[in-house]
Amino acid sequence: MRIGACQTREILGDVEAAVTVIQGFAERADAAGVELLLFPECFLQGYLVTGQHVHRHAFDVRSTEFAAVLARLAGIRQMLVLGLIERWRRRYYNTALVVTGGRVVGGYRKTFLTGGESVFTAGDTYPVFTYEGVRFGINICYDTQFPQAAAAVAAGEAQVLLVPAQNMMRREKAFWWQARHNEIGARRVQETGMRLISADVTGERDESRIGLGPTCVIDPVGQVVAQVRTGTTGMATIEIDPR
Repeated sequence: MRIGACQTREILGDVEAAVTVIQGFAERADAAGVELLLFPECFLQGYLVTGQHVHRHAFDVRSTEFAAVLARLAGIRQMLVLGLIERWRRRYYNTALVVTGGRVVGGYRKTFLTGGESVFTAGDTYPVFTYEGVRFGINICYDTQFPQAAAAVAAGEAQVLLVPAQNMMRREKAFWWQARHNEIGARRVQETGMRLISADVTGERDESRIGLGPTCVIDPVGQVVAQVRTGTTGMATIEIDPR
């Protein structure tokens, strides 16, 4: 199975534009033989963790409102792992949904939240999914700093760890962190034997904030084997052999 990690521009509060980007990547994936597409953290509504943004844009994924979004994704051939802001029973979650054929087949809620994510409730489970014979699980961005999050996915016999990320940061922090993201990812795969595939944003939000990625694939020994160039949109891909 070929997996593609999508490096995108940041989109804030414009679901229609985000869906259009997903459709565009799906067309490219068709030509490249990609069967699963990974998108950044909270990509659908944009990663802005103010109460105003989260409360206004969150989706109940069981709602008719979200069904309209799924209908626009129904024609996409690839399985999607899609970051979004979820609302459920008056709580809000930083979630990655697994979607195929316009149908939600599962999801993962971010377990380790940063100090700035107090608007969210932490998840507490690490589901593992199988597609085309390949088993995968999900950590979201900051989760990767905690070995137990990757270990929980590996315990489910996953071959691949998918990481929706969003590293739009103040410039000085963004450049300091840029290489360290892959260093952290390398530690997780060396501990678990999985491959790690991350999808991130790129570009500038304003004069002070920039997204440098990286969107990449790291093999089980900790080597970066594919990466989208900083400052560009694109897709990093890898072929995974089913067990």
